[in-house]
Amino acid sequence: MKSVLTVLFLFVLQTFFAQEEIYANGIFNFENNKTQKIFTDWTRVRKEPNVNSQILDSLKSNQQVSILKKYEKVLALGERAANWYEVSYRKGNQTSKGYIWGGNLSVGYRNKNGYDFLFGISKTVDKTDKKLNQTYKQNIASIKVLRDDNLVDEVFFETGSGESLSYGTFIIESNHQLKNVEFTLKATVSGEACGIAGYDQYLLFKNNKLIALPQLMNVGDADVYHHSEEYVFPNDKGGIPNAFIFKMEEMEKDDNDKEKTKRLSRTYLWNGSSYKLK
Repeated sequence: MKSVLTVLFLFVLQTFFAQEEIYANGIFNFENNKTQKIFTDWTRVRKEPNVNSQILDSLKSNQQVSILKKYEKVLALGERAANWYEVSYRKGNQTSKGYIWGGNLSVGYRNKNGYDFLFGISKTVDKTDKKLNQTYKQNIASIKVLRDDNLVDEVFFETGSGESLSYGTFIIESNHQLKNVEFTLKATVSGEACGIAGYDQYLLFKNNKLIALPQLMNVGDADVYHHSEEYVFPNDKGGIPNAFIFKMEEMEKDDNDKEKTKRLSRTYLWNGSSYKLK
C-alpha cells in the first residue's frame, strides 16, 4: 500500500509541474506583420518551433526579419522567457521562412548617421552575493553598433531579472551639449507591478565608440516608498557645462505614516573623451 501511495504522489507531483505555465517576458512580445532585427549573432532558424527541430539556416546580427506569427509555446533560458516566432527574411535574392526564438530578437533598434544600433538581452549568468553568500541569476544586456553589417563596438551591462522585463524602450537623444559627443543612447527596461525595479542605461556615442554611464534604477511601492535616480545634463535646467549630475531621491513612510526623505547628488566631469567623479 505504501508503494502505491508513493507512486500516486509522484504522479500528482509530476502532473503539477508539467502543468505549470511559463509566461514570456513582455519585452519579447513582437507584433505580427512588423519588422524586427536579429540581435544574437548566428541565430538558428528552425523548421518547427522547438529546440530539437531541424536547423534550416542561421542569421547574423542586424538581419531584418518580418514577424509572420507568434507561436504560443514559451521557451525559458535562464532569466529570459520568450515565444517562438515564424518569420520570413531575405538573403541575397531568396526569401525564406522558419521559426526563431524571440529572445534572439532585438528589444529595440535605431539607425543614425549610417550606423545601426541594436539593444537586446545577451544572456543570463550566475552571480554571487558575497555578503549573503548566495548565488543568483543576473541578466546581461548589451548595445551593439554596426556599420554595413559589421560590428563596430558593443557594450555589456547588467539589467533586470525576469520581473523587470515587462517593457523595454530604446531611443536616441541629443548630445546634451557634452563636448565631442555625437548623440546619446538610452535603453530602458521596467516591470509593471509595484515594487519591481526599472533600469535606465545611458551611453554616449563618439568616434565609433560607446561609453556607458553608471546605470540608473527606479522603483516605487504605491505612496509608501519610492527610489528615483536621474541625470541632469548640461542642457537641462540646473545643468553645468561638460558635466552630468547624478541625483537620487528616496522616500519611505514609517509606522506612523510620516515621510522620511533622503537625497543624494554627485557630479561627474566630462573632458571630451571620458568622465570622472568630481
